[in-house]
Amino acid sequence: MNNDFSYHDNTSVTFLTQPGAEVSAQHLAQTIATAADERKAADITLLDVSEVSYLTDCFVIATGFSRTQVRAIADAIETTVAETWGRQPRRVEGKAEASWVLLDYGDVIVHLFLPQEREFYHLEAFWGHAKRLPVQRALDRQP
Repeated sequence: MNNDFSYHDNTSVTFLTQPGAEVSAQHLAQTIATAADERKAADITLLDVSEVSYLTDCFVIATGFSRTQVRAIADAIETTVAETWGRQPRRVEGKAEASWVLLDYGDVIVHLFLPQEREFYHLEAFWGHAKRLPVQRALDRQP
């Protein structure tokens, strides 16, 4: 079944999905956070920026500790979102360098950083007036 998704810039993209697979930005952000958590991303933050920005509805911000891990987190997110919701990112930036990878799903934008880049750009402070959403972890990791 085809589903049409409209974005803030009034573009429309059609995805092949299962019936009923349309997803809210917050559910998509949780799916992304879970995929990042499964690849051991650190300090995962979800921000609802829908009331303070016209660019998107949610940011997912996470840290990886090496370029390899940042790429692996990005790959896991892309695979999980494609398998779960039938969606691909509209744009992917920074994957070759992998110090700051951006995955743009339209209504959710993902920022994956190395620690020094995350500290430098400090998006949480810049978007400090946005509402923080709780992060649902993939599984409790017990020693």
